Amino acid sequence: MTDPEAAVPSLPATPVLSVIVPCFNERPNVAPMIAKLDAALAGLAWEVIYVDDDSPDGTAAEVRRIARDDPRVRCIKRIGRRGLASAVIEGAMSSSAEYVAVIDGDLQHDETRLPVMLDALRTGQHDIVVASRHVEGGDNAGLSNQWRHAISDGGIWLAQMFLPVRLSDPMSGFFMLPRALFEDLARGLTGQGFKILLDLVLSAPAPLRVHEVPARFRERVAGESKLDALVMMQFGGLLIDKVFGGLLPLRFVSFAAVGALGVLVHLAVLAVMRQATPLDFAIDQAIATVVAMVFNFQLNNVITYREQRLRGPRLWRGLFLFMLVCGVGAIANIGIANVLYQQHTTWTVAGAIGAVLGVVWNYAVSSTLVWRAR
Repeated sequence: MTDPEAAVPSLPATPVLSVIVPCFNERPNVAPMIAKLDAALAGLAWEVIYVDDDSPDGTAAEVRRIARDDPRVRCIKRIGRRGLASAVIEGAMSSSAEYVAVIDGDLQHDETRLPVMLDALRTGQHDIVVASRHVEGGDNAGLSNQWRHAISDGGIWLAQMFLPVRLSDPMSGFFMLPRALFEDLARGLTGQGFKILLDLVLSAPAPLRVHEVPARFRERVAGESKLDALVMMQFGGLLIDKVFGGLLPLRFVSFAAVGALGVLVHLAVLAVMRQATPLDFAIDQAIATVVAMVFNFQLNNVITYREQRLRGPRLWRGLFLFMLVCGVGAIANIGIANVLYQQHTTWTVAGAIGAVLGVVWNYAVSSTLVWRAR
């Protein structure tokens, strides 16, 4: 009679460390990255969890090809959801390891620092360990141009104005912490944007014990950088969200800011039309309104809803719905303001209330209909 226990294949030990790799279009870097992790973490029970945002270059397929022969490699492929922060959250919450590390999938982070970071956490003296480019022994040479240096330095300067702890590199995407601590903090995270380290530090109910280790930021070998001015704008929005304690949703702040810019565009177009055409005011106003709506839609699509950006046929459908929603919002704005004015509310207060309710309507319905999750 066969021993049932003897028939069960031996399983790999539960990993001590899960390395979370949020990625998009990083196929050429997958195999080299896993080979580097294998060398850096020799003798340690580890796993790597790639969280891929449906990369069109086949990143997920490449991870799964390697995973067929290496049980330490896993892949989470997300459909209809994008963004580094939310990818990190999903990857970390899928782990059963004692510790989780976050590292970029582009080979620019120095994976040989992982054992040093783990040793620092195991002392019990630190809550989170950050691989920093800005402490003695670290360097930032891998940033490809002066523009990227300026974006990174500007983000660091801005973040340090609000941080409750000393952190030389709050823009770092390379850090490690106990999984249990990540779970404790996860409910307070915005899950938006590309810089989750800052979100983690600002979401902690008490200042975290942060330890920084020097790290070298390498030059990118393959693929394209994701750091740009829009990432910096989202970074600033995250700070605003945390300063207000989440009372003003990050996306609402962005949506309202875009709306304010749209008012300026409307007035500029209207001024040009009045000077350059013999058309009636009503026609000039209508043209300015349409131009401002298209401007608002495009800017919201690129910034406010970057992680749900509409493309192709969905872009035109979204534009039509957005203009319809804003048209209804404008009617509601005027109607409410008029009712309040007739009730002897001053025109400034009536107009302001109408405008605010119009923005809230446009935001709520646009989020639900125009940029809804697929």
